[in-house]
Amino acid sequence: MSSLIASTRFSVLDRSRTREGHQAAEALRDTVRLAQEVERLGYHRFWVSEHHGVPGVAGSAPTVLAAAVAAATRTIRVGTGGVMLPNHQPLVVAEQFGVLESLYPGRIDMGLGRSVGFTDGVRRALGRDKHAAEDFAAQLTELLGWFEGTSPTTVHARPAEGLRVPPFVLAMGEGAAIAARAGLPMVIGDLRNREKMLRGVERYRETFRPSPWAPEPYVVISGTVAVAATAEEACRLLVPEAWSMAQARTQGAFPPLPPAERVESLAMTAKERDLYESGLRGRLV
Repeated sequence: MSSLIASTRFSVLDRSRTREGHQAAEALRDTVRLAQEVERLGYHRFWVSEHHGVPGVAGSAPTVLAAAVAAATRTIRVGTGGVMLPNHQPLVVAEQFGVLESLYPGRIDMGLGRSVGFTDGVRRALGRDKHAAEDFAAQLTELLGWFEGTSPTTVHARPAEGLRVPPFVLAMGEGAAIAARAGLPMVIGDLRNREKMLRGVERYRETFRPSPWAPEPYVVISGTVAVAATAEEACRLLVPEAWSMAQARTQGAFPPLPPAERVESLAMTAKERDLYESGLRGRLV
């Protein structure tokens, strides 16, 4: 086991979560500082996420934030976990990552997801509907074509064309099958259902088709991890996130993180308690 741990590359995905009483700007600056710290500790990658119209998340523009992180670091790989491709035109995504790779060559990862806006209002504001994810496979093919110079138009993606920015597919369900068919690395995260996750990884490996982007299957496992001096302290770090997730599923809003001591003193409904306790399971401390 010790040799396995020694050979495993650890990375960080940060969502720029806001806390009660703090501004979004603080969360974004904290993300940049965290990237500098994990680079000092020898982590392999640092990724940022995309969320729109969510009160508790400041990370809404991942390629912009990735640029700030890359500028503040020197060696760690920087990327997105991920850019939600159904929300964007593939040409624009290619151009953004082309700029990042040109500025920070050899350090940029292109993590791509299938999710659309969190609510009907957000989807309308983005000019998308809830069925936009159904076009993900075609959008992915178009996006990679801009880098390969195989687009069937006379347009060229500058400065993306000819660059090699490693793509990763954030895979839940159909996403894993798409990643396998396209011959791309896959990122999967569902530690609360370990058996389901392992079956998904196995299917991906069995059906993987080698491509110019990846000659063999490559899997990144993502999970919620809390680190502290003791297991008890680490568990308490998960309390605000678990409560915010419970609120999102009962109230339709993902609020800023409250202090753990206030959450622990709340009188919860049975449904809230069930969702809250579910949010504490399947985590690593």
